[in-house]
Amino acid sequence: MVTLLQDRKASSRSGPVLGRVRVAGRELRPTPVFDTYWRFASARQAVYEARLARRAQPWTDDPILAKHRFTNCYRAADRVSQAVIGDVIYQGPQEWEDVFFRTLLFKIFNKESTWRLISHEVGEVCWEAYDYRAYDQVLSAAFGRGERLYSAAYIVPPPQLGEERKHRNHLRLLEMMMMSRAPEKVLGASTLREAYEVLLGYPAIGPFLAYQFVIDLNYAAEMSFSEMDFVVPGPGARDGIRKCFGPAADGIEAEVIRYIADTQDEHFARLGLPFSGLRGRSLQLIDCQNLFCEVDKYARVAHPDIAGISGRSRIKQTYRSSTAPVPAWFPPKWGLNESC
Repeated sequence: MVTLLQDRKASSRSGPVLGRVRVAGRELRPTPVFDTYWRFASARQAVYEARLARRAQPWTDDPILAKHRFTNCYRAADRVSQAVIGDVIYQGPQEWEDVFFRTLLFKIFNKESTWRLISHEVGEVCWEAYDYRAYDQVLSAAFGRGERLYSAAYIVPPPQLGEERKHRNHLRLLEMMMMSRAPEKVLGASTLREAYEVLLGYPAIGPFLAYQFVIDLNYAAEMSFSEMDFVVPGPGARDGIRKCFGPAADGIEAEVIRYIADTQDEHFARLGLPFSGLRGRSLQLIDCQNLFCEVDKYARVAHPDIAGISGRSRIKQTYRSSTAPVPAWFPPKWGLNESC
C-alpha cells in the first residue's frame, strides 16, 4: 500500500509542494531531486519526440541535457533496445529457441558492432547451426585486432567455465543455457519473476543482468508478461533513489519504483509538466527504474550537494549530435506501431 501525503502550500511555478510520502510502511521525505526526477522525465521525453519528428535543434533549453548524454525515458526506445527489437528478435527464424539464442547472444555483449560482426561472418544466427569454434574464431580475431567486444553500459562478469578468454566463457555459458533447456523453462514460466529466476540460476548472471535479460526476452511475441509485474533495482537506480529520498528508502527501492510508476500522472499534473508517454504508453517499472539511473547522473550537476551511494560527482558521457533518423519500432503486441 502506497499513500501520497502532500503539503498543499501552492507554488505558482511548480504546483503543490510535496511534503512526504509513505511507501512500504515508511514515511519518506523527498529531497529537491524528487521533483527534478519528473522535470527530467518531461524534458528528456520532449527531446526524444523532437528528434523523432526531425525538428531542428536546439531541442532543449536545459544546459545539462544539451551537454550530456542520457538514455531515453523508455527503455524500449533507446538505441540498443531498438536494435534488439528490430534487428535481433524480429529478424531471422521465429522459433522460440532461435529467438532466445539470438537475444542472449546479443545481450551478453550488448554491442551492435559485435552483433553485426558475428552475423556477417557466420551467416544466419541460429542455434541449430551454432558452432563454438566458428563463433570463437570470429570473436578472437576481432579481439586480436584490438576491437572492443563488449559494451561499457554495464559489466557482464565472465563465468568460470574453463576457457581463458572472457568471450569464450560467455559462449560456453550460452551453450549451457541452450543445452539445459533454458528457452523452454523461460517460456514455460507463469510469471515474469519466475522467468527471471530461471536466468538467475546460471553462472555469473546476477539479479541485475537476469532482470535486464528477461526484459529483452519479453519483447518477443512468445512472451506476454506485463512490464508492471515486478522490478529489480540496479546500482544506478539505488543511487538515484537515495538522492530523491535519502537513506530512509534503503531496502525498499523496488517498492519506491512501483510508487513512482503508480503515481506518475499525479506528479506530472502536480508540477504542471507535459508528458503524453510513448504513443500513449505510460512509464513502466523498467522505465522508472532506468529514470532513477539517469536522474542520479543529472543530479551530479544539478544537485551536487545531495549525495547518493557511489559518491560519483561527474557525468562521463557528453552528447554528440547526430543527423541519423531515430528508430521507433516497438514489439507489435504493444500496438504502438500503428499510431506512428
